[in-house]
Amino acid sequence: MEALLPVFSLLLLAVGWGDGAGAAWAVSPGGCEHVQSTADCRRKWLSSVPGNLQGDIEVLLLDDNTIRVLGRASLLSYHQLKHLSLTKNRMELIKPGAFLGSQGLHALSLADNQLFTNYSLTAAALSALPALRTLDLAGNQLTEDMASVLLSNLSSLESLSMARNVIMRLDSSIFTNLTQLLELNLERNYIFEIDRAFEGLQRLQRLNIAYNYMTCIVDFNLTQLRVLNVSYNIIEWFLALESDDLFELEVLDLSHNQLLFFPVLPRQSKLHSLLLKDNEMSFYQLLPNGTSLENVTVQFLLIDGNSTNVTTVRLWDEVCYSNLSSLRLLDMSQNQFWYLPEGFLAKMPSLTHLKLNQNCLETFHLSQRDPLAMLTDLDLSQNLLTELWEDMGTGPTLPSLQQFNLSTNMLRALPAGIFTHTKHITTVDLSYNRLDLCPQPVILGQSAPCVDIRGLTTLTHLSLAGCGLRALGGHPFRGTALTHLDLSDNREALLGDLGWLRDLAATLQVLSLRNTNLSSTTSVDFSAFQSLVGLDLSGNTLTALPASLGALKLLSLDLRDNCLTALPADMAWRPLGRSLQELYLSRNPYNCCTLGWWQALHGVEQLRVPDGREVTCNYDSQRLSAWVLPEPVLRDCQWRTADMALLYLVLALPTCLTLLVAFTVLFLMLKPKLLKMVKRRCGVSSPY
Repeated sequence: MEALLPVFSLLLLAVGWGDGAGAAWAVSPGGCEHVQSTADCRRKWLSSVPGNLQGDIEVLLLDDNTIRVLGRASLLSYHQLKHLSLTKNRMELIKPGAFLGSQGLHALSLADNQLFTNYSLTAAALSALPALRTLDLAGNQLTEDMASVLLSNLSSLESLSMARNVIMRLDSSIFTNLTQLLELNLERNYIFEIDRAFEGLQRLQRLNIAYNYMTCIVDFNLTQLRVLNVSYNIIEWFLALESDDLFELEVLDLSHNQLLFFPVLPRQSKLHSLLLKDNEMSFYQLLPNGTSLENVTVQFLLIDGNSTNVTTVRLWDEVCYSNLSSLRLLDMSQNQFWYLPEGFLAKMPSLTHLKLNQNCLETFHLSQRDPLAMLTDLDLSQNLLTELWEDMGTGPTLPSLQQFNLSTNMLRALPAGIFTHTKHITTVDLSYNRLDLCPQPVILGQSAPCVDIRGLTTLTHLSLAGCGLRALGGHPFRGTALTHLDLSDNREALLGDLGWLRDLAATLQVLSLRNTNLSSTTSVDFSAFQSLVGLDLSGNTLTALPASLGALKLLSLDLRDNCLTALPADMAWRPLGRSLQELYLSRNPYNCCTLGWWQALHGVEQLRVPDGREVTCNYDSQRLSAWVLPEPVLRDCQWRTADMALLYLVLALPTCLTLLVAFTVLFLMLKPKLLKMVKRRCGVSSPY
């Protein structure tokens, strides 16, 4: 989204730095750093412009200082200056004549100062810059009247930022002379009304009015505009001028407003991105009770001074008449749509990204009448979907689809063969639906509805979290090359034979088994998953780390919310410990007196424990932070360890002594008999 918004930064840091090859650095007496033709004097606590800089500098950075006044002599020594940045100073005044020695200045940043105090004198100083192309006046507490004065003689401007001021109303007098303006940023003001303010800006291409208080846009007629951002306002209506003129508009951002209806767009435009996220839109031609509003019209009462106009609009005609053949991105997420009109998507043959998540959709019809041959990303998550419809025998639907999100709906089945023609599918999210995977056992000649992903060789990411899966059998993943699999919140998925999981051993890289009722008695052998780099075992009942993990070279391991009292003492020296980069350990009942493994992990240089401060351990009836144990606890744990060793010694010593005495007594009692037995068998008398 950020790439779509107008950018008004001066990019002063990049000018004159080149690739750094052969750059000669120097430090002036004032502490400023020089490289090539740039002087960097930022954050030096300067109260005035240094006068001892190199005379041929072209870029001067004075941000984050305490300069209050720019005097007539401040820049006299710098005749080659092209870029000047004074952002975040305490600038109150620029004296007339301050720029007489810098007539070639192209870019000037005065953002976050206090120019409202002497704006008329500052305006006189700015008027002496005939080559100025970029000006940033953001954050100066300027009103519309002040802005009009400051901009009155800046006809060379191409980029202007008036963001974060206190402008409330715009009319034709403010930007009258800015005939060369290409970019205008007015975000984060208090604008609630615009009256022909942009009509004279014939070259304007990018306009940002985000974060204001606009309630409607009617008769939009800026045909030359390419990017319009009016997000984060309170707009209820957007009506373009009824005209067959070609609008150059490419990006329209109406997200985060209060739109009630789909916007009435220009009939002819170059629109490729339409952002309507987080509004209150719905279609009303068909209501849930079966009522049709096909011929219903809406009348807009437009009051302009003493004249009153009434515009009658049929809500659906404008949608049909707008040429959306170039539209590639349509985001209608977080609205109140419960259906799409028939043929609505047919107007968008170039659509590649369609986001309809977080609406009230109950059905979604995949039809040849709405050709989506170019669609690569379809998001229908967080709706009320109970079924998808697909026209049978009408040819392939969604042949270019790569990412398909159906999570958090009420689906129990998908159309048979829905993935038959999706030859490029890589990511499917079916989580939090009540779905089963094929094959399913045949009962009375029929099998339960299921989703068949077998043989999808392009599929790499699959999420089945919270689908209620039970004892998967029949190798449902055979023929796939999954690298990421999420089976979280399936409490019975690991019951029975786990041969289906071994089918993925060669390719699987990330596996989530969070909250799957996994225990230390569950026979899951991870040793075959040599490609695995990420494993989530959180939310289970493990009492010990599975031994089969020791030989893996994981990068990330999540063990939160288990029943672990300790980890293996030698974990840090195993292949697992040497490879781990991220380890989650919190919310386990560790024993405070057996934290040797915890200290060993601290010595692993590349290992990061993001929740380390949350790791606790049990000491008697207390729960303590394992990060820093109190000294008395450490001493007591040492005594307890020593006491246990002494106890074992005390118990073992009497036993050994008893056995030794018993053996001695037995030997002495049996000695005569043993000697006679030896003599009898040898048959030779002993010489004396």
